Amino acid sequence: MTRLLTFAIALLCLLPAVAGAQWLPGQATEAVREGLEIGTSTSEIAITSDFHGADLTIFGALSNTDQLLLAIGQYDVVVVLEGPREDATVRRKERVFGIWVNTRSMTFEAVPHSYSMSSSRMIDDLTTPLELTDQGIGIDHIPLTPVGFVGDGSNLGEFRDAFRRLQQGGGLYDRNPSGVRFVSSNLFKASLRLPANIPNGVHTVRAYLFKSGLFVTEKSLPLRVIKTGIEQTITDAAHEQPILYGFAAVLLAVITGWGASLIFRKD
Repeated sequence: MTRLLTFAIALLCLLPAVAGAQWLPGQATEAVREGLEIGTSTSEIAITSDFHGADLTIFGALSNTDQLLLAIGQYDVVVVLEGPREDATVRRKERVFGIWVNTRSMTFEAVPHSYSMSSSRMIDDLTTPLELTDQGIGIDHIPLTPVGFVGDGSNLGEFRDAFRRLQQGGGLYDRNPSGVRFVSSNLFKASLRLPANIPNGVHTVRAYLFKSGLFVTEKSLPLRVIKTGIEQTITDAAHEQPILYGFAAVLLAVITGWGASLIFRKD
């Protein structure tokens, strides 16, 4: 009995030493966070007269990943191309005395003009709607804040749905739930579709990394979309010399109309 009591006391005395032996000075107490790097196939998109849209390829690499979680598919990547942000107005038409007129409108503050998204799987399956809303990821989760909105909010959802529907119908908002592929354990490739009516300006490529449904980190790069050739010349003239541009447009219309009247005149 004495031996058992002595052994128990000795074991209790050794427990703090065993616990302390699990940590050494200079040893990290937390796991290193995963990293994300991306690159694009081009840093500039040139729009010419025969531009009908294009595909943008994004390459990326993950670092400091858990190989077990990576093997069972617990890492997901979402890649987004956001267009320049500007205010957007949605108007509602109603029939008044037989004529369709704009009766109500709502302006949303600083929304992306275009939005193309690719992901390794459906975003609704890789994380929670709350997480998507917090990060503003996905067409249905883009923040749509009305400018100077005063009211009960009963029509807010209606105008938001109308805005998303118009942008998707015009090809400016697009999503591809299988556009991101892992080409090796830590390397991935994403493809984004650029519509033919993509706006000019500086766009932003964003990549988001999720682990087991939780947001980890993001990376972003700029992408310039510019007009070239005669399109750029006309655009510059319209903005820099509006009076001369208007005069030239009227003169061209007069000459065209006069020439057509001569060609198709019946004697």
